[in-house]
Order: sequence, then C-alpha cells, then structure tokens
Amino acid sequence: MVSARLTIDPQFAVGAVNPRLFGSFVEHLGRCVYDGIYEPGHPSADADGFRTDVIELVKELGVSTIRYPGGNFVSGFRWEDSVGPKEQRPHRLDLAWHSTETNEIGMHEFSTWLEKVGSELMLAVNLGTRGTLEALDLLEYSNIRSGTELSDRRAAHGRVEPFGVKMWCLGNEMDGPWQLGHRSADDYGKIASQTAKAMRQLDPSVELVVCGSSSAHMPTFGEWERVVLTHAYEDVDYISCHAYYEEKNGDLDSFLASATDMDHFIESVVATADHVKAVNGSAKTINISFDEWNVWYLERFHNVDKIEGLDNWPKAPRLLEDTYSVADAVVFGNLLISLLKHADRVTSASLAQLVNVIAPIMTEPGGPAWKQTTFFPFALTSKLAKGVALDVRLDADKYSTDAYGAVPLIDAVATYDADAAATSVFLVNRSRTEEATVTIDLTALDSAIVLDAQTLSDADVYAKNTLNDPNRVGLHPNKSAVVRDGVVEITLPPVSWTALNLG
Repeated sequence: MVSARLTIDPQFAVGAVNPRLFGSFVEHLGRCVYDGIYEPGHPSADADGFRTDVIELVKELGVSTIRYPGGNFVSGFRWEDSVGPKEQRPHRLDLAWHSTETNEIGMHEFSTWLEKVGSELMLAVNLGTRGTLEALDLLEYSNIRSGTELSDRRAAHGRVEPFGVKMWCLGNEMDGPWQLGHRSADDYGKIASQTAKAMRQLDPSVELVVCGSSSAHMPTFGEWERVVLTHAYEDVDYISCHAYYEEKNGDLDSFLASATDMDHFIESVVATADHVKAVNGSAKTINISFDEWNVWYLERFHNVDKIEGLDNWPKAPRLLEDTYSVADAVVFGNLLISLLKHADRVTSASLAQLVNVIAPIMTEPGGPAWKQTTFFPFALTSKLAKGVALDVRLDADKYSTDAYGAVPLIDAVATYDADAAATSVFLVNRSRTEEATVTIDLTALDSAIVLDAQTLSDADVYAKNTLNDPNRVGLHPNKSAVVRDGVVEITLPPVSWTALNLG
C-alpha cells in the first residue's frame, strides 16, 4: 500500500487564498455563449434569454471573476460591435475559430448575466489587430460615469452607472504564431507598456495583466517573460500563464503527474519576474494571473473538430466539447492544488472555459444541463479553500513517469481559516492500482474533528458523465477518515481526488 505523511501547521503559511483564484473564462467560441449561457427559446430561459439552469450551476461552482470575451477571439474583436441596439449589431467573421459572430450577446448583456451569477468581470482588450486608442475607448465607455461621448453613449444604451471594470488583460497569447497580430516579445512589450500607461492615465485604479507565455513549452518561454517585463514591469500588476494538459499515447502515469509541470511553470515565471524586479531595482512585485488552465484534448481539435472552408463560417458550432473522465477530474483537482500551493504569487486564475467548451458544465439545446466530472473538484475547492494556504511538508512514496521522472504518488495542500477555525486538506492519489494511507499531523491545531471527507474516484478511471448518463460520476463520502491523538488517518482509492474538511 502507498503511504504518505503530512503536517498541518498554521505557522507554515504560503499566502492568503485570493477569491479570484476561482475564476473562470467565457469566450465567444463554439457553444460557450450561444446555446450555453444564452438560449432564449429554452424552457428555463429568463426574460433576458439566459438559461436559469446554467445560472444555478455556475453559482454552485462558486466562480469569482470571469475573463471575457476571449481568448483568441479577442484579437480580432471590435468592441463597438457588441454594444447598442441588437438589431443594428453587425455579424462578423471570427478568424480565430472560423465561425460567425452575431454579437447578440455583448458587453451589456454579459454584465447582466454576471450580476445574476454574482461574478466579477475581467475584460480583455484587443492588442492583436487594434491598439492603445481602442483600449482607451473601451475603458472610457466602461468606467467613466458621464460627460463624454463614450460614457454618454453607454448611458444611451441603457447603462447609466459605469461597469466599473477593475481587471484588464492586455491582449491574449501574443507569443503565439496562431494569434492575429502576433508580435515579438520586444514589440509586444512596447505596446503593452504604452497601453498600460495610457489606461492608468484615464483610470489609475485598474489592475492590468500583461501576456506571458501561452505554454511553458513555447520555444520563447522564459525569454518572452523577461523581455516583456523589462518593458512593462512598472506598468502592470500581473503576468499571465496559460497551460493545458491531456493524456497522450495512453501514458496515464505521466498524465496523472501533470501538476508537477504546472508547479515548475509557476516557479519559473516567478523567478523570471523577480529577476526583472532585481535588475530594475523595483519595489513592486508582479503576481501571476493563471488565466487559462484546464485539461484539454487539443490533439482532437486539430485532427477532428477544426472548421475550414472559405464559405463555411457556422454560428455557434460544436467546438472543443471534451467529455471528461474520472482521471481527467483527478488531474484537474491536482491542478487546483498547484494553484493553492503558490497562493502567495498566483492571486488570480481562470478555468478555461465555463460552459460546453472544455467546460465543467454541459448543455443540450432545448434539453438539460449537467455537471462534468471536473465540476466537483472545482465546486468543493472554491467552497472550502478559505483563509491562507499552508505548506504541508509532504513526505510520500514516489513512482516513475516518462514525462517527469520520479514523482510523489500523493500530492496535497491545506488551507486554514483562523476566523472560522476551519481547516481543509486537498489530496490526490496518483497510483493507478494501489490505495494510499495518508497520515496527517494536526498537533499544531488546538483540536480538530473530521466534519466531512469527500472523494472522487471510480473503478473505471475513464468513466464520464454524459447526456445519456449525467450522474455516472460524482463525489462520495470517504468514511475512512478518523482522528486519534491529534492525527488524522485517511485511505485514498487509486486515481482519486479527496477534500477533507476539519473543524
């Protein structure tokens, strides 16, 4: 049997858990918006055309900040298309996803939806095919109360009060050759710095995210961050990270260890940012906005789903609709553990995406909405992870992987909420065949009892929730958890994710 030991001590604080760590991402891509959050003809649709069954699931998921409207989509987006009377909005070709955008849902409608789900808007500006002036125009339209052409135009469109958007992304994945307006690090760093300075002249309170690498495996990774931050370090608050993981060639062992790659990615970006800080002699610290992360079977998109053809520009096509397994959900839960382990520097994150497109929530037009396997780790972690993240000083058996070498079979993180006197522990067992006994030392806490323990696992690691079987996979109580003399012992099934709630 696999074994591991860890220690819970409030003195081992990593950093405060920022609620923005549990953000998500809505892009005008596939059926995320249309037939996802918005379907006027659906039986559950409200007066604004939004599916109320989806609204309830988003609330249950516990999403804080939502990044919008892209993604690759934003690099060809004209924000003016998405405001004003719907019947006057133009249809446009979206080159990023080879689709037609109707602009039926825009800034005002999406903000209305955000109010319904209780989430904060994180807005991206187009620095691919547009630039500083257009970013300033959007900021004026969004955040100036009145007295200018653009703020008065917003009021005429039905929104007297400003949107008050705080977080802004300065473009998207500008390191990627696939991106409209792709630039070198030097060129992008210059326009990002220029745009950031201009936006702060208009609204000094904005929080700005500069584009980091779209993957730790990009050939420019590391050098991209250094060059961009050399230009923009004093002008921005965050640098972004993007990472997606998938099981390749049947190598489940390596896939289950994907979070080790995320750990290295984060730590490398932190080191690079801190290098620029030292070179600049700066007093400020740049944090990370990990504003795209998920399990995504990208190879399937390139081989099966990709849309092509000069006269083929469908509206809201079925794109990137991955169906997630138990193994996918365990890796997904482990990625959340990695984000929490770096809570001192990762203070914002966005699960990509929210509905239908590589998403924890799926819908059928005219039919039901249901939870994917990945829904459960996110919803429970966002509910329980409060206060500060703790370094648990983990000691665990290891196993060998082709991609990452020797990796611990158990990964874990804990959070401690002093005000509520509550502790939560999140664990994964990466072993494909063996249960794991985990011993958790709680002696640094005055006292503790197990309030609840929930595990996601299944005898079939590839079991999934589908339209025809939407409740195949879910959480189940883990009744093995016991406390004796200040020590918790819990048994974890093979290929499993567990959340332990202590009071």
